[in-house]
Amino acid sequence: MMKILYLMRHGETVFNVRKKKQGWCDSPLTENGIYQAKVASEYFKKMNISFDHVFSSTSERACDTCELVTSLPYMRTKGLKEWNFGLFEGESEELNPPLPYGDFFVTYGGEGEEEFRNRTVKACKEIMEQCEGVVLAVSHGAFCAQFRLDYLLRNNSEHRNRIGNCCIFKYKYENGEFTLLEEISHEEQIKTIQ
Repeated sequence: MMKILYLMRHGETVFNVRKKKQGWCDSPLTENGIYQAKVASEYFKKMNISFDHVFSSTSERACDTCELVTSLPYMRTKGLKEWNFGLFEGESEELNPPLPYGDFFVTYGGEGEEEFRNRTVKACKEIMEQCEGVVLAVSHGAFCAQFRLDYLLRNNSEHRNRIGNCCIFKYKYENGEFTLLEEISHEEQIKTIQ
């Protein structure tokens, strides 16, 4: 049976503006981040998309975004958390090595790229296996990127747009496999609701 997953990134945060790595640490949504989440909520309403189940990363920025997008009850899920950057948490993004990161953060107590990518797939599969219908999961930029990368690698594709705050990914889940159907940027959401 086919199911739909809407996976989205949280709204803009103070650390996003200050160009600091968040990972498992946290910072609050900015006024712009609150606005982005409200736009996403309006987008879902305008498109007549309703959810049977809602999940969020346990990070406050994701939960706050989730609560602005829908008034439905949701389950906080540790598997949806951002990449663990170890000692680089809260530090300037200027300290990042060149992409791909590979196992760079493992040396500093964080997660390796493949380990993290596998976690994104495992978390999303576990959610979809226990749910029917349409699911919303609010997560993080690197989480969404690595989950998408898993799909792209399996389908020999190189498409890698930057993932903006409150970007929405629509996936079909059928027979244990995800298929990327659509990416909806914040800008596209604004055009839709106008």
